[in-house]
Amino acid sequence: MPWTVIGIVLVALSMRGPIVAPAPVITDIQAEVGLSAAGAGLLTSLPVLLFALATPLASRVIRRAGPEAAVLLCLLGVLVGSGIRSVGPAPVVLLGTIVIGAAIAVGNIVVPVLIRRDVPWQRVSGVTAAYTSALNVGSMITSLGTAPLAAVVGWRWALAGWSVLALAGLIFWLVVSRRRARTPSAASVNPSPPRGSGRVGRIGWLLTLAFSGQAFAYYAVTAWLPTLLFETRGLSLAASGATASLFQIAAIAGALGAAVLVTRSQPWVPVAVIGLLWVSLPLGLLLAPEGYIVWAIAGGIAQGGGFTTIFSIVARATRSDGETAVMSAKVQAWGYLAAAAGPPLAGAINSATGSWTAPLLLVLVATFAFCVGGILVALETRRRGSS
Repeated sequence: MPWTVIGIVLVALSMRGPIVAPAPVITDIQAEVGLSAAGAGLLTSLPVLLFALATPLASRVIRRAGPEAAVLLCLLGVLVGSGIRSVGPAPVVLLGTIVIGAAIAVGNIVVPVLIRRDVPWQRVSGVTAAYTSALNVGSMITSLGTAPLAAVVGWRWALAGWSVLALAGLIFWLVVSRRRARTPSAASVNPSPPRGSGRVGRIGWLLTLAFSGQAFAYYAVTAWLPTLLFETRGLSLAASGATASLFQIAAIAGALGAAVLVTRSQPWVPVAVIGLLWVSLPLGLLLAPEGYIVWAIAGGIAQGGGFTTIFSIVARATRSDGETAVMSAKVQAWGYLAAAAGPPLAGAINSATGSWTAPLLLVLVATFAFCVGGILVALETRRRGSS
């Protein structure tokens, strides 16, 4: 199991960083390749859309080639896509972005399968928390490091440079895959989840509702929180960005805290706590906007904890690798479709109303969807576990 955990962390470091890396140097990219504002927005929205559209491909790869091959495809795709994105004119940059998004979509589906297959069910929440934390660490590293690196070597080399993380993961998983091929029986050593842990069906749709709310709120807040603070609180762009970064960094604490709650409390408790924190972000910005730092941190804890809780349930509520892949694909396909709609919809409503009140109410509805879906699925899994 330790090798699996290390491998999952290495994969996770390359699964969000390539998406956020263009943001700090977006003006340089636009100036050099002639991307419009809408085209520049595609550099971050296209991968999220691919997360949804490429899930059937991801499921097929896992089913036919196995989880190890799927991980290798994910990392190789990130490596190749990062190289393509760093050369050529605007169409080539967008092509590289599409390759990156499709590759990461495979990783999104296969990681829960690896956790379910190789991790004892009692430790699923902890390993999922490590995975979630690594996703956010990868985002944080690239967000903070891309602009300084670009100042030295240019934006093309700066974006390509982060593919060293994917290369490290690829080398590691090549070694692991060869070792597993020599000892095929090792894959079967994994205690099964408790009896009655559930099937794809009602649990899958409830998780889909919860994750759709989670993903919509996360991407809408990520896209617009700096602008909202700049326009409504009078913060400088630097201060707005720094405050918004708290939303990302706090996710690490949320992921680790959720893992503790999942293992030491009733299933509905972590969902209720996380849901309360999620709801506090839009409500706080509406009713007590002067406390924006508190609300950003509360929302950050919620988004990290929500991701950990949802995918801990996916890994623990299924009884085979195939069932895990099916449920994970369904949850993420619908969830990331909702996520892709979040930023443009919130932005369009802001433009139409000239206010951030309606977009925040939209985020509030999304956080309620997380609460409803999460609590219902927690009660459902508890009933099945006690049957």
